[in-house]
Amino acid sequence: MDLPNQHCKPCEGGVAPLSNSEEDSYLREVQGWELSREGIHCISKQFTFNDFAETMRFVNQVAELAEAEGHHPDMQVSYGRLVIALHTHAILGLSENDYILASKIDRIS
Repeated sequence: MDLPNQHCKPCEGGVAPLSNSEEDSYLREVQGWELSREGIHCISKQFTFNDFAETMRFVNQVAELAEAEGHHPDMQVSYGRLVIALHTHAILGLSENDYILASKIDRIS
C-alpha cells in the first residue's frame, strides 16, 4: 500500500467509512496501532518517552505533520506518555487518511 508516501485527501463527508474488512487490511500496514469498533471506529497508539519535554517535542512534530497533511489526530498528553487516536471526523469513522497519517507518525517516532 505504501502508505507513508501517500498524502491525505480532503474529506468533507459524503463518503462511507471503511468497512470492517478494509479496516483490518489497513491495520496490518501500521504496526502497534489498535483498532476500536466501540462507538466511532478509530485507531490509536500509545507512545512513551523519558520525560515531559521529550513528549512535547514529539507532540509538536506530530502537530506539524498533521497540519501539513490536513488531517488532525486527537492527542492525550501526560508526563512521558502520549496517546494518539485517529478517525475521520467528517464521516464519523475510519478512512484511508487515518492509516496514512498513522504510518507517517510511525516514521517520526
